[in-house]
Amino acid sequence: MKPSIAIGVTDLSFHHVAASLVTHTLNDMGFEVTRHYAPHQDNFAQLKAGKVDMLSSAWLPSSHGACKEEVETVVPLLELGLHYEPYALWGVPDYVPESSVSQVSDLLKDDVISKMKHDIQGINPGAGISRFSKKMLEEYGLQEAGYRFHTGSEEDCFGTYERAVANKEWIVVPLWKPQFLHYKYTIREIADPKGLLGVVDRAVLLLRQDRAALFTPEQLEVLDKLRFSNDIIAALDYQVCREGKDLDEVTQDWLNSQS
Repeated sequence: MKPSIAIGVTDLSFHHVAASLVTHTLNDMGFEVTRHYAPHQDNFAQLKAGKVDMLSSAWLPSSHGACKEEVETVVPLLELGLHYEPYALWGVPDYVPESSVSQVSDLLKDDVISKMKHDIQGINPGAGISRFSKKMLEEYGLQEAGYRFHTGSEEDCFGTYERAVANKEWIVVPLWKPQFLHYKYTIREIADPKGLLGVVDRAVLLLRQDRAALFTPEQLEVLDKLRFSNDIIAALDYQVCREGKDLDEVTQDWLNSQS
């Protein structure tokens, strides 16, 4: 019987892509893998409780550092690989002139307020970008100018952006890299002088130390050598989310192309 591994996956499409790549690698090692999809905070709670053995992918240190520390009050964690180097951002479509909007405070200009959509649509409340965005509205005084941040589903966020671009509307999108919108659209990042969006993180696989014995040292080395990139994840994510291709087929095809 194959040894089994349970992997926690944050329930967002690009996390699905990274977890699928890891799953193929584990399958090749001879493991039977089950993926458990959950929101950010629930995902780490399951890792802490031992309901999953590992988590893909944790963003450290900014987005998920506190979550990792909470798990480590119970069990040490191993960090393996470098799946990509993610970071949060606020962006606008490339047709919004940089002379009008180059940094967050420019959203307070009278001529920008009159053109920009005031509703800023995000994703789920547990995401780092959601926490950061709420702070952005407070710290930059955007609420007083009529801007509002809303949490919601992935499609709430991405669909809102795509519909706005189709109509050439001015819109702010709270986003991150890697994400499939970057594959199709040129989204210009606006500067955050207050540094509220965090730093460039490392996306890694977290493994409970008490489950490390399931692996040989050679297998752990393979997992630690996994290297993808923001662009790779975004391209694969686009194939799944907008071209309707099967997730595991897309990731297996990419892995095959690398061998």
